[in-house]
Amino acid sequence: MYKMKVTYEVMLGLAAEMVWDQVLREHRMNELHLLIDQALAERDEDSFQRLTDELRTLASTVVVEEPVLEIVERKSLSF
Repeated sequence: MYKMKVTYEVMLGLAAEMVWDQVLREHRMNELHLLIDQALAERDEDSFQRLTDELRTLASTVVVEEPVLEIVERKSLSF
């Protein structure tokens, strides 16, 4: 029973970390969209290029959300 609890807590911690990472990524992407709009309005080509490169990099990162959360939810139901 103790080992199952530790495993559950580890999985819950990983799920929380993944959610937090996703929230930070989405916040930065929203911020980048605003900064890109500003760079376009100011016709700042260097900033536009730098910001769009960062946005492309962020958008291409792999995000796994739901499967981990589903596992944690199923585990919590079994206790």
